[in-house]
Amino acid sequence: MSTAAPLTITNGRLVLPAGAPQTGAIRCAAGQIVALGEVSAQPGDTVIDAKGLLIAPGLVDLGVFAIDKAAFHFGGITRAALMPDQNPPLDHPARVRFAALSGKPDLWVHPLAAATRGLEGSELAELALMRDAGAKAVATGRRWIGDSGTMHRLLSYCAMLGLTVITHAEDAGLTGAAVATAGEMATRYGLPSAPAEAEALAVARDIALAELTGARLHFRQITTRAACDLVRAAKARGLTVTAGVTPAHFMLSDTAIGDFRTFTKLSPPLRSEADRQALRAALADGTIDVVSSGHDPRGPEDKRLPFADAEPGMAGAETLLALTLGLVRDGVIDLPHAFALLAANPAQLLGVPAGLLEVGREADIALIDPVKPWIVDSDKMAASAGNTPFDKQGVEGRVLALFKGGSAVG
Repeated sequence: MSTAAPLTITNGRLVLPAGAPQTGAIRCAAGQIVALGEVSAQPGDTVIDAKGLLIAPGLVDLGVFAIDKAAFHFGGITRAALMPDQNPPLDHPARVRFAALSGKPDLWVHPLAAATRGLEGSELAELALMRDAGAKAVATGRRWIGDSGTMHRLLSYCAMLGLTVITHAEDAGLTGAAVATAGEMATRYGLPSAPAEAEALAVARDIALAELTGARLHFRQITTRAACDLVRAAKARGLTVTAGVTPAHFMLSDTAIGDFRTFTKLSPPLRSEADRQALRAALADGTIDVVSSGHDPRGPEDKRLPFADAEPGMAGAETLLALTLGLVRDGVIDLPHAFALLAANPAQLLGVPAGLLEVGREADIALIDPVKPWIVDSDKMAASAGNTPFDKQGVEGRVLALFKGGSAVG
């Protein structure tokens, strides 16, 4: 989507890949960034005065479970990589093609192809045909593929196709019907639990197979110190292994499940405080490459149930930016690193020309007030359901204008 006239945004602070934001302007034409820095508007341009706001790349949300445009626009998300866990699953080229068109005209949707037919973890889906239909990567969905032979075949095939495999990292044989991490909180509340080591086992197996096949492997979420150590070591060996996390896991520990708060029931479940601190360290040192929302809106029919019976998931799109900016205020990361996690790195993983303010990239741009305060309110969220674990929490950072391909959206 491109504007009828070129767009010039002036008097802003440009968020670039390194260094402090630079005062300047950006000009977009034919859907792309054509100039930035010392830029003057040309005759016929649409001109917007940013009035000192941050001019940043639109966010690229890697691994959402629903297309929720209002929530994405609120959160500054211009591209969403859709998980294959749909009804029916994205295991057929026609479904992938339809999903790729579902965001038009004001949102880029990048489908993730189901790794196996029906996401059942046994027979590989038609991966090459789905790639040709628009799939940007392959995902195992909400579940780990327990059969190592199937995972080996998947990684081998995707290495040949040039597709990244996005995997869920929990050994289902160990987690079973668990809804919490084994420890004091699970014991106190009598909840079915599994040891955090279920994640490390899955990560170690998948890294070993990725090393064997040469495939590109991305862990959609890692949530434990042990998993961080495994990913860090794999990167040190030169493997093309990347990892993501959601704000819930670097902001909250398992103490948040107190009083059986089902909005804090997630998959993987919340972990110990030591694990939470390890995630923050892994964000700081580059072990974790992506922060995503895990956007999975769940209505009261799924959440107003006993904790063990409620569905996992959270509506995360609207709080993604503000919570990640919290890491900047805490001194964990700097601003360029925050936007690498939120935009540049996921765009690179998907192979899309976005995520950076750079000439030739798609003109997906957010104007952001990084210190604007607001209160997260589950009753007033733009999402189709307000199941946020951050209900009534104060945050800072709001998107005040959003552009896709140089055209205003939202």
